[in-house]
Amino acid sequence: MNDTNQSAEDLAILEQLNLDYNEADQHSDAARFRELLADDFVVQTPGVTRNRDEYLEYIAQPRPFKDLALVESRIRLFDDIALIHGRARYTLIDGGSSQEALYTDAYQKREGKWVCISACAIAPGA
Repeated sequence: MNDTNQSAEDLAILEQLNLDYNEADQHSDAARFRELLADDFVVQTPGVTRNRDEYLEYIAQPRPFKDLALVESRIRLFDDIALIHGRARYTLIDGGSSQEALYTDAYQKREGKWVCISACAIAPGA
């Protein structure tokens, strides 16, 4: 497989992982996150830094929003590292206001599989 084919395949995989990540977030799907996240995963959200176990515990709780929708995303591929920059829209359950979040997720290809190693979200109200 040449580099162009590999890059196209990797981009398609990463696009699906991004959709899966957002879907798992909306539905408090900690089981799916166990598959997506590296053992050394770290996430930062406003005022909080969590490791993988802390995030899995957090994500298993009912989400404070509904109707999470990906508005845009951009994948940047650097060999075995990828950054996904995105913007999502959601509705807060408490109060019903519509909000947007910006995020950057970092993925690394480990033993032939892409895993999320880091995430950072700027999400008012989430």
